[in-house]
Formats: sequence, C-alpha cells, structure tokens
Amino acid sequence: MSVLWDPDAPGVLRLPSGRLVRGRALRRPLPEGPLPHLGLYLLGHEPSPVSWQARWLRWPDFRLPTDRLATAAALREAWTRAAVERVEVACAGGRGRTGTALACLAVLDGVPTTEAVAYVRAHYAPHAVETPWQRRFVRSFDPDGPT
Repeated sequence: MSVLWDPDAPGVLRLPSGRLVRGRALRRPLPEGPLPHLGLYLLGHEPSPVSWQARWLRWPDFRLPTDRLATAAALREAWTRAAVERVEVACAGGRGRTGTALACLAVLDGVPTTEAVAYVRAHYAPHAVETPWQRRFVRSFDPDGPT
C-alpha cells in the first residue's frame, strides 16, 4: 500500500471511514510533501498540466458543475481511490467548489446529505461550501446514482 496523506497536514480531511482527502487552493503553491496520485480540479477553464493523474470538471467559480453526471462519476472515483491512494480536490480558492466536492465525498462515505456541509466546515474549513446553490447541490447528491 502506498503512503497516504499525513492526517495532520493542512487541508487534509479525514472522512468517517478513515479515508483521507486533501483539499487545497490552486492559487497557492503546491504544498510540500508527497504528490497526489489523483487530482480532481474544479475550474471554469482547463487547469495547467500536472505530473500525476488528473480529472478536470468544468465548474465556474461560485456556481455548480456544468456536467452533473461526469461530476458524480468523478467524485465516486475519487472516493474509491482515496481508500488506497492520495487524492486531492482543488479549485482556485479551495473553499466553495472544493468544499462542495468534499461534502459530496462525505455523503459517499455515509454522512447524511443534511449533515455533510457541517461536517466539512467542522473538519476542513469553516467557510467551505460558499453559496446556497452549492449547499442545495450537496443536499440533493445521491450516493447511489446520478445527481
């Protein structure tokens, strides 16, 4: 098994199952330490290339993803791979879109949709999931099918 994230490193969210996922802001420098195995990047424009496997979801700032089915599939892949690999989720600021995606990962991990935003705010960042429509997206996220 590969070395996973340090649970005490900045931006690392521990899900109830013990999976670790790193959230971060792309406008900040890459943190020191191991590189991700998978990056899920939530931006309105294609991100710069990286040396690890990456998925880009077109997701404009303060909005919702443009392709909900692709988003649900990418989140399920990220959650599955986080059990044995280093997965990071990132947007420009690391709060709204990243927090929304992390809250959906928490739902996949068994946190009720009505509690997922509070979970991420308590364990990742107090201002995560910035807009009412992002909160609604999390509440309507279906862990068993299309969102």
